[in-house]
Amino acid sequence: MQPVQQLEGIKGADLTDDILYSEQPIVLKGLASHWPITEAGKQGFNSACEYLMSTCSGEPVIASYGAPENNGRVFYNQDFSGFNYQAAKLPLAQVLQTLAKHLGDETPPTVYMGSTDARRWFPKLMEDNQFQIPNVNPLTSVWLGNQTRIAAHFDFPTNLACNVVGRRRFTLFPPEQIENLYPGPLEFAPGGQAISLVDFNEPDYVQFPKFKQALEQAMVAELEPGDALVVPSMWWHHVEGLDPFNVLITHWWRDTPHYMGKPDHALHAAILALRSLPKEQRQAWKAIFEHYIFNDELDTQDYIPEPARDILSYPLNENSARKIRADLLNKLKR
Repeated sequence: MQPVQQLEGIKGADLTDDILYSEQPIVLKGLASHWPITEAGKQGFNSACEYLMSTCSGEPVIASYGAPENNGRVFYNQDFSGFNYQAAKLPLAQVLQTLAKHLGDETPPTVYMGSTDARRWFPKLMEDNQFQIPNVNPLTSVWLGNQTRIAAHFDFPTNLACNVVGRRRFTLFPPEQIENLYPGPLEFAPGGQAISLVDFNEPDYVQFPKFKQALEQAMVAELEPGDALVVPSMWWHHVEGLDPFNVLITHWWRDTPHYMGKPDHALHAAILALRSLPKEQRQAWKAIFEHYIFNDELDTQDYIPEPARDILSYPLNENSARKIRADLLNKLKR
């Protein structure tokens, strides 16, 4: 594993496209070090909690609780019929009180509030702790907990993750390592996104032998309070809270219009229509997808008269996108 590249002295105004759309992860040292939440966290657990309570809307949050024997791992239960934690809507104060109760435990239970929309649940925090990210309107979320271990997964949006309280470790893998990470079920996962089934603390190389190859390509970022990490779209990342209390603020955005839909919808449709075909037919469709979807030069349909290109026009416009969506909905109803 190799360390992620670090940039020092970057401020919000310095967030150029070269940084935000880097092909590899980048650590931005101290980017959020001046934020009130970061400064409160440096004064200790109580100060951080007081600040969070002063910025929340009062609406209950969704929090999870896992047994101490999970060692912080947010995962499935033994037979994959459910998860190894219980989730409930709770007042933020109750979540923080539970964290406080176990601050000194050698093996605490897992206490975790996952992705929580900052605009809805922490409006004052949004006002106090932000910078303008050029040309994007990100979804900003708050995450908090103790020494949690979030299994490796990928996200379609680009992510600027600001570590504001406690220390956090990200272990990252390029998208092509998917086969070596052994992803689990698509439609049933702790965060709704397929996760690696490998326990990074105790990898079973008999069950997951190719994970060794993934580790050869891994990159590691250990974030101090105030550090930020650019996680490129589709990069796998395993996230560990290293201290008894950690807070992360993420900013997600996509660089394509929303009318183009979500790529995972196309994956599910392909599983429905293609995955169970005979090998020869799957290979034929692979060639078709290469031609229409994965070709590096998608704007070479000029041999078709422009008025007849319709949905093959590149890039796809909103009218064509709506036409495809309506056509698909009609066909799927049959």
